Amino acid sequence: MNRILDANLNRSAEALRVLEELARFVLDDAPLSARLKNARHEINAFQERDYDAFLAARDTEGDVGTVLPNSDSRSGPASIFKANIKRLQQALRVLAENAGETALFERLRYESYTLEKEIWAKLCAKFPAVTLAKRRLYLVTNSDAFPAPAAFLVAVESALRGGVDIVQLREKHKPARQILELGAQVRRLCADAGAVFIVNDRVDIACALGADGVHLGQDDMDVVSARKILPAGAIVGVSTHAPEQAQRAVADGADYIGAGPVFTTPTKPGRASVGLEYIRWVSEHIATPAFAIGGIDYGNVGEVLAAGARRLAVVRAIINAPVPEVAVRQFAGMF
Repeated sequence: MNRILDANLNRSAEALRVLEELARFVLDDAPLSARLKNARHEINAFQERDYDAFLAARDTEGDVGTVLPNSDSRSGPASIFKANIKRLQQALRVLAENAGETALFERLRYESYTLEKEIWAKLCAKFPAVTLAKRRLYLVTNSDAFPAPAAFLVAVESALRGGVDIVQLREKHKPARQILELGAQVRRLCADAGAVFIVNDRVDIACALGADGVHLGQDDMDVVSARKILPAGAIVGVSTHAPEQAQRAVADGADYIGAGPVFTTPTKPGRASVGLEYIRWVSEHIATPAFAIGGIDYGNVGEVLAAGARRLAVVRAIINAPVPEVAVRQFAGMF
């Protein structure tokens, strides 16, 4: 029994220390850091009561469950947080089942659920890229087809009501001043709806608008250079059309990639479609969030999802739909 207690006391204290350092050095949150530190001290105090017995029971060399760590290292505060909060909760459950003082470990376990929610919210606020894990439907705008900015903004707002998770302002033909004016309004709509706001190509405009991030093409600024200009935590996405481009984008630190064009589309004149085969490759080889894009509509989206796509970026089939809100709900229903 002492072997079980010793292992899980160590496991919970180690997890708490990692979480404490995240709160202290990443989130700069003194009260949160103090709560985690106090919980760790409670674990340590329990361990101190029978320190010699726990130490005598320890048999690291003979532990049949000891394995070497795998080669997939965690990267970034989000993955480190998720691994350690679950490690903490599991260890506390084992302690509650096996230790004499069930009330102590049950209290700490339930407190960990509250801490999980609070820390995750703070991580999402500081690092918008963290939120990409739950974003699946991405609207890329196209205002050229609208008679006036007001009509375009009505369409964007309709799409947001339908539930799009991300909106990219893609303006290839407008001067910077007009993009800034339009972008400020789109940013407000996204903020009201809780959607991520991305600017296409223009790192300078993304910074000026306070956007959540920027989307870069193969001929645009590289990821590393963009991060030198963008504020900390900004999202950087990259368009990719082939495996080597996807691999390079991930290696450079892109937060997500666009994979396409899946089908021929007028928004990418002169570019051949990559077809469903590239989507299959991405789904099998790329762990970074990937959005299939290019000519996707309600008639062919089933093929794209069947090829392994888990996230979609859509242009005309949403923004130019008679009622974008309805179109969004139709796409969302396909997942």
